[in-house]
Amino acid sequence: MTLETSKILGGVGALLMVITPFLGTYTGVLGLIGLILVMISLKGLADHYGESGIFNNALYGIIIAIIGGVISVAVVVMAAVDFLSAVGIDISKAWNDPTILSSINWQELLTWDIVSPYIAAVIGSLVALFIFVVIASIFLRRSLTILSEKTGVGLFGTTGLLMLIGAILTIIAIGFILLWISLVLLTLSFFSIKT
Repeated sequence: MTLETSKILGGVGALLMVITPFLGTYTGVLGLIGLILVMISLKGLADHYGESGIFNNALYGIIIAIIGGVISVAVVVMAAVDFLSAVGIDISKAWNDPTILSSINWQELLTWDIVSPYIAAVIGSLVALFIFVVIASIFLRRSLTILSEKTGVGLFGTTGLLMLIGAILTIIAIGFILLWISLVLLTLSFFSIKT
């Protein structure tokens, strides 16, 4: 793959990830396509510069983020199923007939003793997801720092740092905005590579 191809694939992929939050129905599909294009681009750039750390660190970061997401979702789903079972709701019947949930007197069932373990499970899964996302962003920052050194485009390094800060600040809402801005900078970084 040529440097020009890697540059275009990376820029288009990052751009797809930038516009993804505004597309509604197709958000997940276009975001995934964008991520795949960026990863293909990073592999091409790693091969071009002879530096496997560009691709490997990004790949490790993505894998860690996926593992964190799967674990977090699994814990929340298991807690929800266990909670419904604890309050006496047959999940198979509720799945086929959702009106069962509206006929239940939730005020009597929702006591602190019943709800607190499940709230703790959800909070624990969010803390675990946060830790996984921060670790993933450290790997992504390493990848972008190496790419910045190899391409001479300092904006890659800035993008990696902003991505790490955004991941840390996801604990408050501003982190998500910083992550989105880092994707904008990633798009600009790819298109700034001189061929």
